[in-house]
Amino acid sequence: MTHTDNVCLTPDGSAVRILDQSRLPNETVYLELSRAEDLYEAIHSLRVRGAPAIGIFAAYAMYVLARQSRAELYFDFIQDCEKIHRYLNASRPTAVNLKHMLDRMLAVAEAMPCMDVDSILESMKKTALAIHQEDIDMCAAISRHGLSLVKEGDGILTHCNAGPLATSRYGTALGPLFLAAEEGITLHAWCDETRPLLQGARLTTYELQRAGVDCTLICDNMASIVMKEGKINACFVGCDRVAANGDTANKIGTSGVAILAKHYGIPFYVLGPSSTIDFNCPDGDHIPIELRDGEEIKSKFFEKPSALPEVKCYNPAFDVTDHQLITAIVTEKGICYPPFDANLAALFGRKKKEG
Repeated sequence: MTHTDNVCLTPDGSAVRILDQSRLPNETVYLELSRAEDLYEAIHSLRVRGAPAIGIFAAYAMYVLARQSRAELYFDFIQDCEKIHRYLNASRPTAVNLKHMLDRMLAVAEAMPCMDVDSILESMKKTALAIHQEDIDMCAAISRHGLSLVKEGDGILTHCNAGPLATSRYGTALGPLFLAAEEGITLHAWCDETRPLLQGARLTTYELQRAGVDCTLICDNMASIVMKEGKINACFVGCDRVAANGDTANKIGTSGVAILAKHYGIPFYVLGPSSTIDFNCPDGDHIPIELRDGEEIKSKFFEKPSALPEVKCYNPAFDVTDHQLITAIVTEKGICYPPFDANLAALFGRKKKEG
C-alpha cells in the first residue's frame, strides 16, 4: 500500500502542507498554509478533517504560528502561544484531539522557562513530529486489533471517513480493511454516503477504490435493508470523542447505524486512538455538538438548491452513540468491552471516577 501524508510540515518548517479534502474526489489539491486565518479556516471548512488528522494539523499549526512570534522574552512568548491555542481551539468544538494536541504543544513551551525562544521552538517542533509519528503507530496497532474481529469474506458497514485521510497511514475504522488487503484477506466494505457532506462517498470510497478494496456505496437510508439482507457482518466507525462511560461522538448518523445494528444483532465497533478518549467528560450529555450552516443540507454538492431558501435547517455535525449500543471500543492498547467506565479506565491505568 502506498502511503501519502495528507498532513505534514513543510521542509523549512514555515507552513503546514495538507491535501485539501474539500476538493476530493474530483481534484487533488495540496495547500501550504502559514497564516493564522488560513489555518483556522482549514479546520473549520473541513479542508483537514478527522479527529486524529485535526490533532496532527493543530500541533504543526501551533508550531508554525509560534515561529512567527516576535517575542524575545519567555513570558511574552508564552502569551503569544496562549493566544494561538485559544484561536485554533475555537475552530471546531467536538473533536477532543484538537484541544489535546494544542494543550500538549503549549505545555512544552510552558515547561521551559529558563530557555531561549529558539530552543523552545525546537522542542515544539520535535513534539509536533512526535505527535504525527505516534498517530502512525497507533493506527497500525488499531488496524491489527480491528482485523482480529472479522474473518475472510465478511461485509463491513462504514460511516463517514476514518481512513488515512482522517488520520495517518492506515486510519482507524478503515484500517482493518487496508491491512486485510495487504495480507490477502478479502473483505467487502459497504459505505454509507454520509449526508450532508458526503465523506463516505467522496473520501471513503476514494481511499478504498485506490487501495483495491472491494467496496459498494449506499445512501445512508439504505443501511437497514443491507443489514436485513445479511450483507453486513460488522460495523466499523471512528470517533471524535469518547466519554469516560463509553458514549461516543461521531459523524451525524452514527447513532442511527448503531440502533439498526442492535436490532439486527450485528456487532458495532468504535475504533479510535487513545487521544480521542476524554476521561474528564463523564458521558455523552457533556460532549459539545457542533452546529453547522444549513446551506450544507440545501445546496452543497447540488447544481440547484434542494429546498426553498426560506426553509429552516437543523444541521448538527455529530451525534452521540450510547455506550449500550457499542459492542467494543478498539484502541491502540487493545479491544475494550463493556462495562466501559471500568474497563477503559483499567486499560489506560486510570482510576474509575465514582458518582
